[in-house]
Amino acid sequence: MPISRKATASLLIATCLLAGCSSANDDAGDSGAAPTGDYTVWDPYPQFDDSSDWVKLLSQCGTDAGVTVKRTGYDTTDLTNKALLAAQQGNSPDVLIVDNPVVSTLADAGVLTTTDEVKVDTAAVSPNLLAAGQIGGKTYGIPIGANTLALYYNKEVLDKAGVDPAAIKDWAGLTAALDKVKASGKKGITFSAIGTEEGSFQFLPWFWGSGANLTQLDSAQGVAALTLWTDWLKNGLAPNSVLNNTQTTSWQEFATGDFAFSENGTWQLANAKKTGFEYGIIPIPSQAGGVAPAPTGGEFVTAPIQDDTARYAVTEKLVNCLTNADNAFTTDTTLSYIAATEAVQTKQVAENPELTVWVDAVKAAKGRTSDDLGTKYPKISQPLWTGFQAALSGSANPQDALTTAQTTAAAATK
Repeated sequence: MPISRKATASLLIATCLLAGCSSANDDAGDSGAAPTGDYTVWDPYPQFDDSSDWVKLLSQCGTDAGVTVKRTGYDTTDLTNKALLAAQQGNSPDVLIVDNPVVSTLADAGVLTTTDEVKVDTAAVSPNLLAAGQIGGKTYGIPIGANTLALYYNKEVLDKAGVDPAAIKDWAGLTAALDKVKASGKKGITFSAIGTEEGSFQFLPWFWGSGANLTQLDSAQGVAALTLWTDWLKNGLAPNSVLNNTQTTSWQEFATGDFAFSENGTWQLANAKKTGFEYGIIPIPSQAGGVAPAPTGGEFVTAPIQDDTARYAVTEKLVNCLTNADNAFTTDTTLSYIAATEAVQTKQVAENPELTVWVDAVKAAKGRTSDDLGTKYPKISQPLWTGFQAALSGSANPQDALTTAQTTAAAATK
């Protein structure tokens, strides 16, 4: 007999020793009619209090749906744990907003409804962004927006080196630019290659930009991507500090004014305006030319499974309210996200032309769990970051480092 999704969630989660969880649904019972009263929303934005535009939007969406929204903001990791435990206990929130790689984990654990079950229309969403929430042909949420990576540059440093950033279209052009910057007495490029998911996130544009696939880490293309990074360090075009850099510390290096380029995300736009020097942004180039696929960040609005399925009628209204064009524009501006639909992206660029490069980057981006990798992705990402750390530190050459990574990933994903 097939095991129900609720039972699957319980079996998968039973071994987790997690902290306590607040009750999320006091209206259990299959009543057959959409309940009124309180509807719970959990999100990963604890930085927003009740006076913020985000919380005001949640409240307004509840009012429009004829219910009261009870919202709780958690740190991202804490939110995932609490969502799993709540599903085990039958206390899931009505709406759950989670980082896009987590969607596959929760769906695999039997925590989430599909968009078909809750009748959420995803037709206008860019397919490459929606793919992060798709597993086995089913969609488990809708993106609230996305961020990704590009290259910030210091105009003064490039001018001194005689580099035109608009002329950089491929890896060879970028490396040649870095050589000129070094010759001019400045530093080349800074990024994060730390041994965590943050490092993998920053490596993926180069890995995917080579034509490599996460199912074969040690392909010739993957080795070429890692060789690019290791050669930059060997030749003094990138600092050894990248081995320990987070995206924040990498940005702090760029903000000193000594570096030509920084690989970083939309979330640094406000900080870029505070650097005191003129900056610009170009997409990360692929090896052969064009925009490299960078990984998408950002959250999905999902609807956890409820015992009382009549609640889904109101849940649908809440999800649609949070993701409709007008509200998505306001929310994505607040979160420094690029919208998930072309119509809102066009509106963003019209208001702020600086976002054009980010819209282009998001259009070329892909989810880390895309290609139906789902819950396999974390089991691939860890060997990947272990591999590039080994190569960058000099303890293995790129080929050997990625061969070891592939062996580990293949065993973990059987």
